[in-house]
Amino acid sequence: MRPLYKIDIITRPEKLEELKQAMYDIKVTGMTVTQVYGCGLTKGHTEVYRGKEYSINLLPKVKVEIVVCEVPVRTVIEAAKKALQTGQVGDGKIFIYPIENAVRIRTGEEGDIAIMDPAGVVLPK
Repeated sequence: MRPLYKIDIITRPEKLEELKQAMYDIKVTGMTVTQVYGCGLTKGHTEVYRGKEYSINLLPKVKVEIVVCEVPVRTVIEAAKKALQTGQVGDGKIFIYPIENAVRIRTGEEGDIAIMDPAGVVLPK
């Protein structure tokens, strides 16, 4: 069984399509995308609403979760950096975790085979 890794990428929402294309180009076939809010070095900003100033310290981001075994982790990281890097504060972060196991619920397959595309399976549209 090959090692499995989970890669979490947190970045600007407007960069999601570029990231999806970059992952498709390196043959990453699955991902989970979540809309999240966060703060880091940007610390947010202030806005005025009805004459009152509010501190907006949680900014909208997207979190993309990818689990890989066939595509090298370094390839995913480099493709993500190329797609997402603007050089501005707020480009995001990438986190890498080892995965102990994965289970495909439908078949009960475990390990690396559980996250690979089954050959010849046509998924419903």
